Amino acid sequence: MDKEIKIIAKNRRAFYEYEILDTIEAGIALTGTEVKSLRQSNLSFADSWVQIRNNEAFLIGMHIPPYDQGNRFNVDPLRERKLLLHKSEIRRLEADIMQKGLTLIPTKIYFIRGLVKVEIGVARGKQLHDKRRSQQDREAKRAIESKLKEQQKGFD
Repeated sequence: MDKEIKIIAKNRRAFYEYEILDTIEAGIALTGTEVKSLRQSNLSFADSWVQIRNNEAFLIGMHIPPYDQGNRFNVDPLRERKLLLHKSEIRRLEADIMQKGLTLIPTKIYFIRGLVKVEIGVARGKQLHDKRRSQQDREAKRAIESKLKEQQKGFD
């Protein structure tokens, strides 16, 4: 089965601010005008998170701007959106976040076979020294890749 995935947005800030321990895919309950707005890649979810209450998961803080031609069918851009997960998945996520320092954050939003999906990460916040170390690792990796590229040009 061919799964064609069209990524709408990635939460790059989440990978900088948090250490992602585990991920899970969830559906998201949206209105038609919200889906049309997402097809135009209109989205901001850098400060959003997932909250579990009454055995239901909700995505809070995601901003989907109103669709231009949506008129009266547009909804509040910052409304809470219900995540579509199985009861067992919600229980597992709830058990994960009971541990001290863990939270649920969206890492990626994408279309798969015409449906909007969100990837949720179980995350632990990074300390300042962890952020510095990951930035140093990234810079070292870039330097190594550029040196390798220079060496390959020398052989051509």
